[in-house]
Amino acid sequence: MTRRRTPRNSVIRLTTGHAARTMNHPFTRREPVLALDFGATSVLVTTSGPVTVEDLEFARQLAREAHRFARSLERSFYGLSDGKGVAA
Repeated sequence: MTRRRTPRNSVIRLTTGHAARTMNHPFTRREPVLALDFGATSVLVTTSGPVTVEDLEFARQLAREAHRFARSLERSFYGLSDGKGVAA
């Protein structure tokens, strides 16, 4: 991860569990929406207008970090410090 240029002024913690889920809404006539649902709380991720290069880079970064997060969870779940034998 790259170092933040501005300090955080707040943090929201949303924990996963049986009610957590994600869903992509690929609309044909407007920008897509990624929904992150945590029971009674939802986070919607979308662009502020027509898709830009920055939007694409953010989406790729989000996917990359989500993949790394999943791999870290797999290592923890299976107790593997090196990640060998973990499903990709």
